[in-house]
Amino acid sequence: MPKKFIKRYMPDHNKVRNHPQLNRFFGSLLHDPNLLHLNRRSVSGAFAVGLFMAFVPVPFQMLLAAAGAIYFRTNLPIAVGLVWVSNPVTMPPLFYFCYKVGTWILQEPVQHIEFVLSSDWLMTELAEIWQPFLLGCFTVGSLSAIIGATVIRLLWRLHVIRHIKQRRLRRKKG
Repeated sequence: MPKKFIKRYMPDHNKVRNHPQLNRFFGSLLHDPNLLHLNRRSVSGAFAVGLFMAFVPVPFQMLLAAAGAIYFRTNLPIAVGLVWVSNPVTMPPLFYFCYKVGTWILQEPVQHIEFVLSSDWLMTELAEIWQPFLLGCFTVGSLSAIIGATVIRLLWRLHVIRHIKQRRLRRKKG
């Protein structure tokens, strides 16, 4: 089961709780056991937080995901790890898709954009497309969060049902 595999790589709760730098920054917020616990609510919530933050077009998405996981009391490592859905390789097509979704919602024509990583580009091109881009990022992020959390809850439930059926069969046989 994935739960056992993931549990092997989870940090020790006492180490995280007593870490001096984390304790200084987050204080008693890290004392919540759900931040490192693997249960249906914590993991599905972490998927929602992580997938939403993956579509937030700002640097340091991992910090936002960590803050979101702490605020919503979901699994911290899973939420932080899921922001890597939008990594340097996948970011251009994901954000272009978000831009297209935003233009579709606002019923605006898609502008031809040539991306250049410079401050001039940010001031000129992004200034023209920021509304559909941000609306698309919010929409796609929200939908992916809802779908991700729902799929995890369904998969978790199916796994529990299958486990109960297998246990009943073992009891009948033995």
